[in-house]
Amino acid sequence: MKIGLALAGGGVKGASHIGVIKALQENGIEIGYIGGTSIGSIVTALYAMDYEPGEMLKLFKYFSKFIMKVDPKYYWTNVKSTKSFMGYGLLSGDKIEMAIDACAELKQIKNIEDIKIPIVMPTVDIRNNKKYVFTNHQYDDNFPEDTYIREISLGKAVRASSSYPGMFAPTIYKEHKFVDGGIIDNLPAQEVRKLGAEKVLSIRFSSKNNVDPKNVIEVALKSVDLLFEQRTDSEIASSDYSITLDLTEASVFNIKKIDYCYNQGYIAAIENMSKIKAMLK
Repeated sequence: MKIGLALAGGGVKGASHIGVIKALQENGIEIGYIGGTSIGSIVTALYAMDYEPGEMLKLFKYFSKFIMKVDPKYYWTNVKSTKSFMGYGLLSGDKIEMAIDACAELKQIKNIEDIKIPIVMPTVDIRNNKKYVFTNHQYDDNFPEDTYIREISLGKAVRASSSYPGMFAPTIYKEHKFVDGGIIDNLPAQEVRKLGAEKVLSIRFSSKNNVDPKNVIEVALKSVDLLFEQRTDSEIASSDYSITLDLTEASVFNIKKIDYCYNQGYIAAIENMSKIKAMLK
């Protein structure tokens, strides 16, 4: 039986998703369906493009520095146009799209429909407060066609799902203004099941820590993190099994903690492997 894997958003903590995938592969568990929100969409895209966990981790490290590097020209243009210190976001988010497109080009992939394994990546249109899902899956007539988007480049889809409020500017696509999918659906377990998965394993993060925010940016990041955490509760109920990772040492955008998160994900998956295998029987 092929497992469905749902990956939550959580910034740098998403490196733990790669560790989980590594453990599943070592134990002969095949992932037949996969979906992720925000950083989960990045891991989803890399896995769906057939990158191995070791390759994914290297790409994760390499592009994290590239993505998080501030572009002074963009920043001041943004502040000037919005007349706000924060603007639409500290970063444009275009580097997320560039990074994924570069990885896709190496695999001769451009659009999300070029992916073979069924995938889903939620986002939210901030203009109409509505959830949309990027996917390569063909649904039946019971699913509203306008909320499932297939004709889009993989890089643009991942960028839209990963446009963390305050950090990255919204992603403009046609008439939409997309922001991080975690606002409504931070753990797409139900969407993964809609792909056809009989069993769904969900990987989420706990935000229960005692970190005391020191400035306006840290306050904003922790507030959004708490919102995303609340959004995962209903999705857990629709999962067959879930692993909650308590990565208290890793803040959302602390790229120095990538290895720590990866290792914790691997360890947690190994510790839960007997229960995961029992779920599949």
